[in-house]
Amino acid sequence: MRSGMTEMGGPGSRTSVLPETKDLFVKTLGPCHVQSPVAARGGEFVDEGSRVLVSADLRNVQACVARGEDPPSFEAAGLREGIFFDPRSLTCGIVTCGGLCPGTNNVIRSLVMTLHYGYGVQQILGFRYGYEGLAARPKAGPMLLTVEQVDSIHQHGGTMLGTSRGHQDIGEMVDTLARHRVGLLFVIGGDGTFRGAEALCREIERRGVQIGIIGIPKTIDNDLPWVARSFGFATAVEAARAAIIAAHEEARGAWNGIGLVKIMGRHAGFIAAHASLANSDVNFCLVPEVPFSLEGKDGFLRALEHRLATRRHAVIVVAEGAGQDLLRDPQHVERDASGNIKLKDIGAYLRDRMHGHFTEGGQEVTVKYIDPSYSIRSLPANSLDSELCLVLAQHAVHAGLAGRTEVMIGFWNQHFTHVPIRLVIAAQNRLDPHGEVWQRALEATGQPAWMCAEGVEPSRTGAVHHELAD
Repeated sequence: MRSGMTEMGGPGSRTSVLPETKDLFVKTLGPCHVQSPVAARGGEFVDEGSRVLVSADLRNVQACVARGEDPPSFEAAGLREGIFFDPRSLTCGIVTCGGLCPGTNNVIRSLVMTLHYGYGVQQILGFRYGYEGLAARPKAGPMLLTVEQVDSIHQHGGTMLGTSRGHQDIGEMVDTLARHRVGLLFVIGGDGTFRGAEALCREIERRGVQIGIIGIPKTIDNDLPWVARSFGFATAVEAARAAIIAAHEEARGAWNGIGLVKIMGRHAGFIAAHASLANSDVNFCLVPEVPFSLEGKDGFLRALEHRLATRRHAVIVVAEGAGQDLLRDPQHVERDASGNIKLKDIGAYLRDRMHGHFTEGGQEVTVKYIDPSYSIRSLPANSLDSELCLVLAQHAVHAGLAGRTEVMIGFWNQHFTHVPIRLVIAAQNRLDPHGEVWQRALEATGQPAWMCAEGVEPSRTGAVHHELAD
């Protein structure tokens, strides 16, 4: 068990590893002596003592009470009556990092609108091309963001600020923030981005300067812990479902037709599982959390043979990170600029193996392979994600103006929360191979539960599992 985490649960329940109360402490830059300008408009403020329980299971709460402890809880997000910064003299920065994700422009727009109209902040800088824009010699300097510039950007995918991957010199980044007199930086990204944000916080703390860092979760795979749904995920599931419909029609149109769809999910199979649940035509869903073998009586190819023999067509959804153990040479591991292991193309590999397997057996098959990944990442946000983006950004502004720092805005137990960044980067969110979502996926697809790599039990190591929308 990781240090600073408590194992909690009850008879018949999944055991959850939850943070201890001390790990949920939110840092502030100092006392809030400035009255929020929102007060003049009669806004409703969050009580400073308002907390959101980490676990909604009564047994976990009772266990804490029995030990004389308060149950672990997050600080509630929302408007504060007192704020730390004087908005009239505050310069804010915004940076977007990592891969493209539907809704990033929505977040940028909402940040600018809330800062300008809500608090009267006049100086908002957009740093270009990710953390590279904070380097000593960036490819492009920061742009002054105005409400006119961001007025219609939510109608487009991508990010108006550009993005990048890779590490930058932390000292140079803080120098850039100081040079532009930035008091508050909004960081939009995933786990790698937040590791960079944590390093920024440590250097800022070492120098003794007052710069707040607020994170907004951007991960299309939904693999950040302590946020029930990150923006872009709903759009991805919706678009993946459209690809699955096409794959199904292609498969039905041929004798022994196979429709294969590869979608996002480097380490987490949430998009694959939920897209399969949204379209009951899927027969096999392959995710990173559940290893599988190809050959043998319990292998995928044997199960596919049975499906084709009985129905003459099959639809397969595979997450990009599934089956990597079947492809990767442990002696030759390639990494990208951020240090992530480069994934092999599991979709192309399965396509070729299925062709070879059935051809060798004297059977005719037609395999249609669809990979919509990049076209999904660059889409504008759908209605669900658009609303989520707007509210996440609003809460980020409220948190930052009130002097909070080193926090990510989360959404947990139907409430928006302040999650310490150090807690976010301590684990990763994974689909629970023993949980309700995966069991529902097995029931919906009809794939055999025994189709797992021989001798390998799906692992929970180093991950936080939660069931989306449960």
